Amino acid sequence: MRRSGSWQSVWDDRILEWIRENDGAGTPKKLKESGLIRVSQAHISRRCGTLAEHGLLREIGNGAYTITEEGEAYLDEEYDAEEGVYIDSEYDPAEPSSPTEPETNDV
Repeated sequence: MRRSGSWQSVWDDRILEWIRENDGAGTPKKLKESGLIRVSQAHISRRCGTLAEHGLLREIGNGAYTITEEGEAYLDEEYDAEEGVYIDSEYDPAEPSSPTEPETNDV
């Protein structure tokens, strides 16, 4: 299961999927023209900007974006977008991390 961030919208997964399927890069205009997302081009552009702010996309100029390693990992369920961390097999976002107790050698 993908671990989305509280900042994400319903359209973000589709945007990332489309960009990945289109050689890893694209523009809000081309995404709008694809018909995959039925919101305005301006809304798609804002969502791309937000995804870039959180490291899942990177703006490459002229309104184009490319998917990042983190974006790929998120789509592959290997990245927690809320925490901004890669997920390993022992990762549990519900479990707070606590420092380990130092060992003492009582003699």
